[in-house]
Amino acid sequence: MKLKVLTASLLLACSALHAQTVEVSDAWVRATVPGQKGTGAFMSITAKDGAKLVGISSPVAGIAEVHEMKMEGDIMKMRALPMLDLPAGQSVQLKPGGYHLMLMDLKQPLPQGSTVPLTLRLQDAQGVETRLEVSVPVSTAALAGNMAGKAAGHGAHKP
Repeated sequence: MKLKVLTASLLLACSALHAQTVEVSDAWVRATVPGQKGTGAFMSITAKDGAKLVGISSPVAGIAEVHEMKMEGDIMKMRALPMLDLPAGQSVQLKPGGYHLMLMDLKQPLPQGSTVPLTLRLQDAQGVETRLEVSVPVSTAALAGNMAGKAAGHGAHKP
């Protein structure tokens, strides 16, 4: 029994350590108006050792997905991605018109000045999945030097 507890503790510690190697900065969620059912979340994600963003969830949205917008010919197309690579040591920008997080089937309006809890599901090269919880400010546009988004990257980590 003690061996099982020790093994579980070690797995939990390793998962938390991995999650801590991923930093989120300059995070923000676009504010909504009453009745609006979807919005985007944007941020910069840096994985020290490389990882994949394999999912996202939030209590404010019925559906949360990683999306990509790109030009195909002269048409801008948006699509959900099953995962997003986070190359080691490189900052991946999630921004309007590119990679971003879509929050759909919103359960409430998201007014400017409020915050949105997001849980990012990450996977390392060995396939170990961890969660990174961030609290993201709601704004009508990106905040210059968004300290709230930078601090949010050091929130609670869960395996």
